[in-house]
Formats: sequence, C-alpha cells, structure tokens
Amino acid sequence: MTGRTGRRPLLNSRLAAFGTTIFAEMSALAVRTGSINLGQGFPDTDGPPEIAEAAARAIRDGCGNQYPPGPGIPELRTAVAAHQQRFYGLPYDPDTEILVTAGATEAIAASLLALLEPGDEVIALEPYYDSYAACIAMAGGTRVPVTLRPHEGGFRLDLDELRDAVTPRTRLILLNTPHNPTGTVLTRQELSAVAELAVERDLLVVSDEVYEHLSFDGGHLPIASFPGMRERTVTIGSAGKTFSFTGWKVGWVTATPELVTAVRSAKQFLTYVSAGPFQYAVAEALALPDSYFHGFREDLRTKRDLLATGLEEAGFGVFRPAGTYFVTTDIRPLGAATSQEGDGFAFCRALPERCGVVAIPNAVFYDHRSAGAPFVRFAFCKRTDVLQEAVTRLKALAG
Repeated sequence: MTGRTGRRPLLNSRLAAFGTTIFAEMSALAVRTGSINLGQGFPDTDGPPEIAEAAARAIRDGCGNQYPPGPGIPELRTAVAAHQQRFYGLPYDPDTEILVTAGATEAIAASLLALLEPGDEVIALEPYYDSYAACIAMAGGTRVPVTLRPHEGGFRLDLDELRDAVTPRTRLILLNTPHNPTGTVLTRQELSAVAELAVERDLLVVSDEVYEHLSFDGGHLPIASFPGMRERTVTIGSAGKTFSFTGWKVGWVTATPELVTAVRSAKQFLTYVSAGPFQYAVAEALALPDSYFHGFREDLRTKRDLLATGLEEAGFGVFRPAGTYFVTTDIRPLGAATSQEGDGFAFCRALPERCGVVAIPNAVFYDHRSAGAPFVRFAFCKRTDVLQEAVTRLKALAG
C-alpha cells in the first residue's frame, strides 16, 4: 500500500483542531484503573419506569418503528408545546414552531448550520460545551468567546465584555443557562441585558436550555420570554437530561415558523428522523405531574451538596453550582506540588492513580486555556452510594 506523502490531510481544516475528546480519554482511564467516573455527565440509573414501559409499549404496538414524520410525531410536538405553556407561559404552535431532533447536540448543529454564513461571528459563553466549537467550525463561523469569570460563590457574565464582543460581523449569541460546565444560572438582570443587546444589534440567539429543570435556586427563565426575544430565539430542550434517558437522544427546537423552517432545512440532511418509539414515550414524560419535576430537582440538589461538601473537605476550592449536573473546583488550594501549579490536565490524568476518581479538566472548554487551567469538573448525576464512595476516596488528597 502506497503512502500519502505530499497529499493534503484527510480531515478538513475546519475540524483539524478537534481530535479525540477528553471524555474518551478519561473514560478509558477510568476503566483501566477501576476508578469512579465522575467525568462524563450521564446518570448511572434509568429514569421513571413508567416512561421506559411507554417506550416498550410503543415498540410492541408498532408506533414509530418505521420513519416518523420529519418534524417529529404530533404527540411529542403537542407535548412540547404544552410543556412550554405550562412552565413558562410561552405559547408555541406544535405544527409550525416545534421541531424534534436527535438530541440537543443535533439541534445545536442544525441551528448553526442553518443560520450561519461563512465568516459570521458567534458569541459563546466560555467555558462551553465542546460541541459548540465544532459546530461553529463546521458551519464556517468564527467563534468569539466571552469568558464567565470566577467570583465568590460562582462564575458570572461580564456584560461590558459581552457588549464589546459584538461587531458588525456578529450573527448570533449562543447562550447556555443553566450553564455547563460552571453550573452558573444567568440572573434575570443578566438575561435582560442579553436580550436588550440582541434586540439593539438585531442578533439571533440560540439558547441551550437542556438543564432547565435543574435550576436549584429558583425557576428557569427562558430568554425567549423577554421582550423582543420570541421572534429571534431558537430554544433547545432535551429529554435526556430531564428524564435520565440520555441514550434515547430526543431533543427539540422551539422557535418562530421562519426559524424552525430554517433549522429543519439543515436537520433533514443530518439524521432526517430518529428515535421513533422513544418520541411517544417522551410525550408521556413531558406530561408527568409537578411532583416528578420537583423530586428530580431535589434529588440532584441533595447529590450536589453531598459531592460539593466532600470536595471542600478534601481541600478543593468549590464553586457550588446553581444548576446542572456539575460542580467546578479550583485545584490550587491543594498546593502547587499537588496541582501542578494549576495544570488541570496533569491533575486529572494523575487523579485516578492517586485516589481512584476521574474528573475533567475545564481547560478543554476554553479558547483561553490559561483561564480554565486551575479548574476541574466533577459530575454528581450518580447514585448516592457511588458519590459517597467517591467522597471517601477524594478525602485521601487532604492527607
């Protein structure tokens, strides 16, 4: 077999910077060392059994076993519309303003592919979910990070920095609240300022709200509910995070008919359709009583406090999150020798051998790697006994 000397690389230049993810590396390290994996954000228990049974029933009854409708089954689109009205008072037409996607990741990709022209600038809150950077690159856009800065009690958005980041080339703001990985929940004042900026500069907003039911200190505030935002916002939701069925990959977009049509134009050439029987089950899940959503949030709040307290006792600086599955820690209080002077990568690669726990270095979520260097993320969407064992292991660092 002849070599490829002198030929151009196989992977296109837009994706050349995106190799194997840190999640794959750290998950393999967890398996090799027998460590507790608090790196990836997926639950280690399934969601409500009645919803699992709804999926099984749909399969048995032949519902969705063949291609479902391109926009999603009517039952799920109607359920999404009812959910948005029930929790936020936002009316959406299930026939023209809702699109079902293969999880939130496809919704993000389809939105950016549909709405960006090459060279358009996209403002993203840094640190950010890793697919944002890849999707902006695939769409030919230019990523403009605005960094959430650590403050006592959490990370906050600098509104002056956000405003200064807008240029004549800015097309949209990619928003995420509750925010992965920092656990920040943007305040009403922050969201109002973002909305005013978007209206003033005629920007679109793609808002990733998959952790909407995991806002621990108050109700979720969709940016589409702010003045002038209904007509310029693509809101993204997901069943995986709310119902703990992440493998089903059922997400959705809510927006105006014009925006949904645009996103659907891209989405139809990605997966076209997916998850037929699971769509019927998620439609039932969205109609669960308030007690489910309250219990889900309180269970994760308890787990947050268990892990955050354990991390504090182990010597980490802890930013107790206001939302999501994740707690961000500062490794510098553990000491320079221990923390490799704030090198989260070295710390995370050594942690499994030191105490049998896996975490993720936050620097992978930053363009400005130095800003995230001392921070490490742990996931608490695990069984209580797993978290208790992880805390016991982590306390070895304090010794």
